[in-house]
Amino acid sequence: MPQLTTKFRDKLTQCLCPPGNGVFTVNTAKERKEQLHQTIFGQATNIDNLWKSSLDKLPEASNAVILGIASDCGGGILRGANWGPLFLRTTLLESYPDLKCFDLGDIRVIPHLLSDKYLNDATLANCRKALYQDDQSNYCVSPLSITEDVLHDFYAQFPEKGIFGLGGDHSVSYPLTKAYLQAKKKLGIRTGIIHFDAHTDLLVERLGIDLCFGSWCTHILDDLPATEHLIQVGIRSSGRPKSHWESTFGVKQHWAHEVKELGVDVVIDNIFAQLAEQNVDELYVSFDIDAIDDSYASATGTPEPDGLMPIEAMKILRAIAAKYPITGADMMEIAPFTDSSGLGEVSRDKTLKVAGEISAFLINEMSKY
Repeated sequence: MPQLTTKFRDKLTQCLCPPGNGVFTVNTAKERKEQLHQTIFGQATNIDNLWKSSLDKLPEASNAVILGIASDCGGGILRGANWGPLFLRTTLLESYPDLKCFDLGDIRVIPHLLSDKYLNDATLANCRKALYQDDQSNYCVSPLSITEDVLHDFYAQFPEKGIFGLGGDHSVSYPLTKAYLQAKKKLGIRTGIIHFDAHTDLLVERLGIDLCFGSWCTHILDDLPATEHLIQVGIRSSGRPKSHWESTFGVKQHWAHEVKELGVDVVIDNIFAQLAEQNVDELYVSFDIDAIDDSYASATGTPEPDGLMPIEAMKILRAIAAKYPITGADMMEIAPFTDSSGLGEVSRDKTLKVAGEISAFLINEMSKY
């Protein structure tokens, strides 16, 4: 069993923070954070030390490892997905207390930042001083950069484990999938990504920014064994037809209307045919909650009508999991304080219930491998 090296443990304690603390606040959501800590650690004080001590249990813990990335700086319609990890954790703990997983904590997030490549040297030094009390530190400072850096080390030490990412806007899936794909490639494992979403996320850039919620898929295609290894399900809000995306990028898509018109079983068979053709060994599932119809998932930045029903999404996931190991996954774009339905907490709780069911299923599948 690989051990947690001192160097990697130090990186974790510097670049991460206790579960729920990824959104840096003083009084906002204080009671909710304390309730979360009470559930996880049995108390609401001395959390930093308890969390750091818990990291030593990582080597022998479940192969399903939760990581929160409470960042919505890569979003661009309605913000608020930075609260997703805190609320979804609570839902999982309350509704699925027997989940076999290890909670690694949250990426430390400076909410104004996205990726280190957009920062000049002075800003990098200032942020390193703020996060690490050392302006000469080599650690990254932006959420996407920290996530990728930490996960490269994570997979190098624990290749048998998988990360379940709690987002966050969908730009967060860029470092999650990039580190996963590169680690699997080193092991000679052919991977595929099943991407549930109302949108293709295949822009090259958005308003001059290349890494964001609408473009992350484009920038991980080179890390896939082939572009056809990205299969998208639930698409319905797009300025271009399906033929454009498939011919331009080589991806495979199953739009939401096809699930309705052909039936979910036909779509599942088509997905299986694609996976078999590409000789895929393992799968990563990236799930944007707006893949689900807005009657069930409106607490998100871009709710869309005419989407997948929860029962349809779960049927696809169960079928896939029965034939392929799911060794990485994420749940993105839950914005608990964002409500397009006018129903307030009812909308939030409904969205979290659906996201919780899907997340719990994926975590359970990941814990098997």
